[in-house]
Amino acid sequence: MIGYYVHHHGDGHRHRMESVAARLAEPVTVLSSLAPPAGSTRPWVVLDRDDEGPAADADVDADADVDAGGRLHWVPRHDRGLAARAAQLTRWITEARPSALVVDVSVEVGLLARLCGVPVVTVVMPGRRTDPAHSLLHDIAEVLLAPWPEDLPEDLAEELTSGWPERWRSKTVFTGAISRFDGRVATGPPAERSAGTAFLLWGAGGSADRQSAFASAERATPGWQWSSARPGRRLDAEQVWGGLREAAVVVTHAGQNAVAEVAAARAPAVVVADPRPFDEQHHTLRRLSRLGLAVTAPAWPEPHEWPDLLARAAAADGSAWSAWNDGRGADRAAAAIARVAGGPQT
Repeated sequence: MIGYYVHHHGDGHRHRMESVAARLAEPVTVLSSLAPPAGSTRPWVVLDRDDEGPAADADVDADADVDAGGRLHWVPRHDRGLAARAAQLTRWITEARPSALVVDVSVEVGLLARLCGVPVVTVVMPGRRTDPAHSLLHDIAEVLLAPWPEDLPEDLAEELTSGWPERWRSKTVFTGAISRFDGRVATGPPAERSAGTAFLLWGAGGSADRQSAFASAERATPGWQWSSARPGRRLDAEQVWGGLREAAVVVTHAGQNAVAEVAAARAPAVVVADPRPFDEQHHTLRRLSRLGLAVTAPAWPEPHEWPDLLARAAAADGSAWSAWNDGRGADRAAAAIARVAGGPQT
């Protein structure tokens, strides 16, 4: 049995898990504060949340020292769900005796599993990740899964790993991008895209409400017809794939999952960096720009900038995305996990 922890923030961690878990021969149990998606048959342990705050009658400062003096990332004092969550995890480990736990992502979950004697595989993220908490997780993990390509020019690879020590690099598996569309990565652009169409792919992660910004971009481009997959307008996987393959241009943020899906579809794109901790999306954005994979913007563009951005993106055919996503990222991740777990890969 392999455990797979999925962070509840956004949809990308779950999508990545589904793609990787489908390629593992050993049974996989998901552990997450997310509820399982409709129709899922995979074993799933729904964990208590760790951000509910203290009990109503508790006279404590819930915001004090949530990171334990900078040594961890999220351990709020007296949170109603934190201890129960830890108990659920340790109970499952005790009963299931997993051969490995994949963590995507949580320093605290990885540390708890390792304290229970379980080998840990962790997904790593771009950006400045050499703080004490990340360093702890990266040190205790057996393998680090980096979902971007290894064969980047040296200076680009260095910035994505941003000062990693050799002890991390030596156990890193660079899988290339991983998405739920790994099994059908396009070999090239479609025969024809719908001219003058823009598909907005914006996930549930992040904190900014961008609805007014989306509307202003649409108003500023009257010659374009927009469609979207965004919070409040969810589309299923088939609808998203259709939008990615049919639109003349895709507009998205620089999150790992969104970029992986755009790359899988070989879609001409405008990629915007959304604010995230550790400068994650800005690190990715700079690499995409340097490699010429997309038209990029370090912040949400002003309305008058959109006509030029869309026109520049539409002039590309999207084939350059093969350098980022060759469709085998999930296979490589599953192979690395299987080696740690000591079992075969499908």
